[in-house]
Amino acid sequence: MKVASEDIKILVVDDREDNLFSIETILEKNNYTIVKATSGRAALKILLNQHDFSLILMDVQMPDMNGLETANIIYQRDKLKGIPIIFITAHNYDDDLIFKGYKMGAVDYIYKPINPELLKIKVDVFVELFRKNQQLLNHEQELIAINNSLQTEIEERKASEEKIKLLNKQLLLNNEHLKTANEELDRFAYIASHDLQEPLRKIMIFSDKILMEKETNENVNKYLHKIVNSSQRMQSLIQDLLHFSRQHVSPSDFTESDLNIIVKDVLHELEIEIEKTKTSIHLDKLPSLYIVPSLIRQLFYNLLNNAIKFRRKDVSPSIKIKLSSKKINSIRYCLIHVQDNGIGFDSKYKDEIFSVFKRLHSYHEFEGSGVGLSICKKIIEKHNGFINVESELGKGSEFIVGLPDISA
Repeated sequence: MKVASEDIKILVVDDREDNLFSIETILEKNNYTIVKATSGRAALKILLNQHDFSLILMDVQMPDMNGLETANIIYQRDKLKGIPIIFITAHNYDDDLIFKGYKMGAVDYIYKPINPELLKIKVDVFVELFRKNQQLLNHEQELIAINNSLQTEIEERKASEEKIKLLNKQLLLNNEHLKTANEELDRFAYIASHDLQEPLRKIMIFSDKILMEKETNENVNKYLHKIVNSSQRMQSLIQDLLHFSRQHVSPSDFTESDLNIIVKDVLHELEIEIEKTKTSIHLDKLPSLYIVPSLIRQLFYNLLNNAIKFRRKDVSPSIKIKLSSKKINSIRYCLIHVQDNGIGFDSKYKDEIFSVFKRLHSYHEFEGSGVGLSICKKIIEKHNGFINVESELGKGSEFIVGLPDISA
């Protein structure tokens, strides 16, 4: 069930009527339901009876009870803990105070004077998150109804003990899928509230600096460079999220394809990076398999790009692509080993790195969104295969991709 704009309620809290009117005017074209409060106490009074707000926009500096104090009281109620709060402030607080706001539950800050476009973008992000939450809740209700129906069927038909075990196993599997969906939604919420917002915040800050710059062109160029970098990082993250959400295939997409050609195409695309980093490549002869070529191409691109990106300083990357095979439960798998001599990582993270948005390094050290390896795992799962990794910190990594070889 899709949530319409008119079903979205936003609580705006500010002690100045002109500010309330200004925010309402900026958001009126989206047909949101705007509820206004002129103080923290007035907001708490509204929240006693209304819990269905998608977002709260709250001024920090208010007489009697400020925004941080109000937020602290709001989040003491279980029914209100899920409502995101964006603080509106005219001051650039130090990191400790900003951290205090985030720790309390705030998802972002907007600085006065309010940039209308920035406000609309940020509100749209959390409205979209609210819609996805509603969709997940609807799916959860459907799953609960299905599970209840299954349980009722068990009781009514007095099924055998074996059938009860099978149905319980299915119930556990459904719950695991629901748990996974909730975890991915939590990660999406984090990305929406942090990784997607942080570049926007930098763009806003450095744009303001440019507007105030009166001395040298050198500073202007520096700020412009930072703005471009933040914009590119956000664009890369959004593209990776789209790739992750659009990996849908049908049986007709599979075709017998030569992996050698696919890998050589990827190496050609990475040619500039390979030359710049003086990367050496050793490639075994690979077989032809029934695959979805575009997805496997993306798989190899992500693995080889990571092998080049996560290299050690002053050591030229060396990548080896080797071939082996293994039989598991009467199915013959083609094993493709992608080895590198890069920075590696602690083996305790070898399962976590395939989780969406998981990063072992700051984006300041290495570019990327933390989505690439989760895309690889998703691609392999759609091929009924598997992907594992072995790594040692400072000594490189080895990714093992297993693809069914139906010709064997």
